[in-house]
Amino acid sequence: MMLDIVWEDEAILVVRKPSGIESQSGKSLSMDMVSLIKNELMFRQRKTGKKLQEPYVGIIHRLDRPVSGVMVYAKTPFAAAQLSRQVQNHQMKKKYYALLCQTPAQKEGKLTDYLIQDKKNNMSRVATKEEEERKDAKKAVLQYRIIENTSFSAFDFINEAERESLCLVDITLITGRHHQIRVQFSHIGCPIWGDAKYNPDWNEKKNIGKIGLCAYELTFFHPITKQQMTVRY
Repeated sequence: MMLDIVWEDEAILVVRKPSGIESQSGKSLSMDMVSLIKNELMFRQRKTGKKLQEPYVGIIHRLDRPVSGVMVYAKTPFAAAQLSRQVQNHQMKKKYYALLCQTPAQKEGKLTDYLIQDKKNNMSRVATKEEEERKDAKKAVLQYRIIENTSFSAFDFINEAERESLCLVDITLITGRHHQIRVQFSHIGCPIWGDAKYNPDWNEKKNIGKIGLCAYELTFFHPITKQQMTVRY
């Protein structure tokens, strides 16, 4: 698998993550983004003829395995610390496109819920009113607006006729909770196409490992120059 690089310099590497691949190394033997990046950097080292050193690849944020999108990785510990601080301070902004199987009642709006994560089953759910005071209930907020045109290159794996029956929404993520977008839209009766975890109508269909969700835009401050950068899928 080839690495799809959007931007690169001595401090950072911005890539397009395809659906079906993990953002970071895990227990699985399948390829992941960190391994792909390290392989690319090691390949470049070999071409120089110099002594090989394992490249540093700092993980800043994550995307679920079936989700595609732009991601930034750090090439130095300093860059990793600077970018991670932006995530903690909510300075890193993310926008998503999602293909929903139903149309929300409002053309645009804000979804605010409290989510409870089930780590054992790798799922999350919306808390009831009584559960919102629990320590493990995390506030989740996003904004969305419906887009009339459902054509988007990241969703080319869905045939055109089926895409036209779906609803495309542009999402600004305010908080970053576990499976947040998938859980919140499923909760209002508008699950994402292909989501075997949160779309109740998808259980009977073939799980292709891809869903109609893409992180199409990422905005952050460069860790060295401090200039604001916006990268798109």
